[in-house]
Parts: sequence; C-alpha cells; structure tokens
Amino acid sequence: MIGMSFLSFVVLLGISVIVAGVFHYGLRYRVLEGVDAVYAKLVIAWIGAWLGAPILGHWSLQIENVYLVPAILGSITALVLNGVAWKAWAKLFSIQPTVTKGTPPSIIKAA
Repeated sequence: MIGMSFLSFVVLLGISVIVAGVFHYGLRYRVLEGVDAVYAKLVIAWIGAWLGAPILGHWSLQIENVYLVPAILGSITALVLNGVAWKAWAKLFSIQPTVTKGTPPSIIKAA
C-alpha cells in the first residue's frame, strides 16, 4: 500500500513548521512578505522534508517511519533552493540599463 500514516504526516508537518518558522522569522530569509509567504514556505518545507529520506538516505533517528535528520536537511534544502530560484528569476527579468556611464558611442557627433 502506498501512502503514509497520519502520524508520519504530523511529524513532517512539525519539522516543516519549525524550519519554515526559523527561516521566515529567525533568519528573515524572505522573498515575499506576509502570511501567504509563511504558508508557501510551510508547503515547500513539507515537500522537502517528505523527499529528504528518499534522496538523502535512511539514517539517524526515526519517528513513525520519518528519518529526522534527512527530513530536516531536505526541508532546509528545499527552502534555500526555492529562495535562490525566485531571486534568480527576479534578476533575470529585472530591467537593467545597457549603458551605465557616459554617452553611448553611437550618439557622439564628430567635430
């Protein structure tokens, strides 16, 4: 049977609440502001915690089929990668001047 128990979901939710809270309120690692940013971090952190053990391995302490250290590391990694992706997206699509100093050479008139 595929799936997880309710207690496994609660353990992952607890890990993601703690990690998202530390990132948003403790470290002030923010791309967006407000309550919706906290909920977005919570969802991303939960997905990272859920994928932590399959990607990083099954080791360390285990509670309800959730390996704690890989889940915490997966949650942290997901939040950092999410922030980096949004910052790269914003930088890619921000308007930047093509000439920063002086007059462009094509406008200068010959004497």
